[in-house]
Amino acid sequence: MSETSKLSIHVRNFNDKVSVMNQTQSKQLILTAQEARNLHTDIFALLAHIAELSDHTEPPVAAVPQIGMDGGSFK
Repeated sequence: MSETSKLSIHVRNFNDKVSVMNQTQSKQLILTAQEARNLHTDIFALLAHIAELSDHTEPPVAAVPQIGMDGGSFK
């Protein structure tokens, strides 16, 4: 499964439009109001998901080295 196939249809449509824009060296990208709304919804859902994952991620705990010492033998 490619990385693009994991994206929503609206993000893929936007990606396709940007690719065409780049290939044709266009200076503008035009989205319909519905395309803009759909993309907006998908972007904010993705950001909310990232924020949720960030809240549940525990910071790594550094390993504390164990050091043993004794007084040795004094005579």
